[in-house]
Amino acid sequence: ASEGLDPARVAVLGASAGGHLAGMLTARADATYAAVDAADVVSHRPDLSILLYPVATMADPHVHAGSRRELLGEAPKAEAVAHYSLERMEWTGRPPTFLLHAMDDAAVPVENSLQLLTALKAAGVPAEAHLFQEGGHGFGVRLIEGRPAAAWPALALAWGRRHGWLGG
Repeated sequence: ASEGLDPARVAVLGASAGGHLAGMLTARADATYAAVDAADVVSHRPDLSILLYPVATMADPHVHAGSRRELLGEAPKAEAVAHYSLERMEWTGRPPTFLLHAMDDAAVPVENSLQLLTALKAAGVPAEAHLFQEGGHGFGVRLIEGRPAAAWPALALAWGRRHGWLGG
């Protein structure tokens, strides 16, 4: 491990469209391509995944239309929608996953996390989800000061501890 990093302990965190990217990395980490350099032979499979208000589905009625359009074009075929919808991917054997969403998210409906949670549970993936009544979309840490969703970093850290990622 160089720089004190352990390649066997890699976590990924993504929010919104980044949550889709982090989810794709988590679900499809076994996808391979021809190695170009030494970095290509190092595993990119995360060992822990944190998805904040993720764009999970590419399917109506809960899709974030802008994300689908940017990723798949104006009129994607059903096969492409299925291929890029996190809740339709094979999650068996994937690492522990933490989901966070506000139920009043007007940009990415909470059903994105709910459908993904159902898929994770069905696949036996250790998962935890926290839903907050309010928070909207993209709240991160600063935009929820003094509101119930402000508890999410502590919840994520406690979850990480339970999975052996943090001391104490």
